[in-house]
Amino acid sequence: MALSPLNQRRWRNFRRNGRAFWSLIIFSILFGLSLFAEFIANDKPILVKYRGELYTPIFNFYPETEFGGDFQTEAIYRDPEVRCLIDSGGLDQCFDDPDGIIEQIEAGSFAADGFERGWAIWPLIPYSFKTSVDRPGAAPLPPNGQNLLGTDDTKRDVLARVIYGFRLSILFTLMVTGVASLIGIFAGAIQGFFGGWLDLIFQRIIEIWSATPSLYVIIIMFAILGRSFWLLVLLMILFSWTGLVGVVRAEFLRARNLEYVRAARALGVSNRTIMFRHMLPNAMVATLTFMPFIVTGTIGGLASLDFLGFGLPSSAPSLGELTLQAKQNLQAPWLAFTAFFTFAIMLSLLVFIFEGVRDAFDPRKTFS
Repeated sequence: MALSPLNQRRWRNFRRNGRAFWSLIIFSILFGLSLFAEFIANDKPILVKYRGELYTPIFNFYPETEFGGDFQTEAIYRDPEVRCLIDSGGLDQCFDDPDGIIEQIEAGSFAADGFERGWAIWPLIPYSFKTSVDRPGAAPLPPNGQNLLGTDDTKRDVLARVIYGFRLSILFTLMVTGVASLIGIFAGAIQGFFGGWLDLIFQRIIEIWSATPSLYVIIIMFAILGRSFWLLVLLMILFSWTGLVGVVRAEFLRARNLEYVRAARALGVSNRTIMFRHMLPNAMVATLTFMPFIVTGTIGGLASLDFLGFGLPSSAPSLGELTLQAKQNLQAPWLAFTAFFTFAIMLSLLVFIFEGVRDAFDPRKTFS
């Protein structure tokens, strides 16, 4: 689908803004990689070959008995016995000396009747965000070749939690910002276009709603209904949509008496067409100016709630929870550095991107 001449000009302006363009590329790469976090950091193999058949543990549940084990529970693929069963094709010798059988198979010196070697393709990081690392010492453990960013206070790999936490934070922010912005833009457009008593009543409602202590409401709702991702999304949307109402309302109040709006009304153009086809594009510059504040505020709000213990469930890979661990474990500076640089890079890239989008929509802005 070809872009209109106006959108082509906007895209050219955005590309000429080098900081915004390269921020978009870097952010797209990081976010794209995080979408495939299960293939990058996981305690399950991506693909397993056992007795000539292929298995995909990332997508499917396989009991240990599927690979010749004794239990109906899901196979623990990092367990030496399970690894030996997969590599040897399910030989009984694995129950006696799994490590010795694995060493012989890897050395190419193993021979037994019915032996058919299997294999497993592992992710680059063999830990999920909730996997406990098998390393000696008291947690949190410092970075080494096994855990590039160390472990947290429960011996979970920090790098794996950052990858999953980055994805969770961005998806949460996109959902909250997208829905809240649509509601706020629509409400502001209605108020500014029609004005009068409708505008007056809505303004009083927004003033009361904006004064509501959102943190206390979230804490109370979590105490009643329990902590969940979707409940937090809903509550954050309910308290975020007012952010753009004032900006959009002011732009529509200013534009509703301009000549092109009067001319459209005289020609019989519907109010909806005037509002969203003619007036809204002119209000987008001011709207996009405030968008970075909503995005960063949403990320900061999620991190703050997790830091205080009222955010996502404790099992979720939260960047705010990583910050809390950094505060509680000052003897482990790698936790603080990881949390700081993760937030700094993520927020900086998003702000630069939205600045470029704002300038691209501004007809007065050009880049050489």
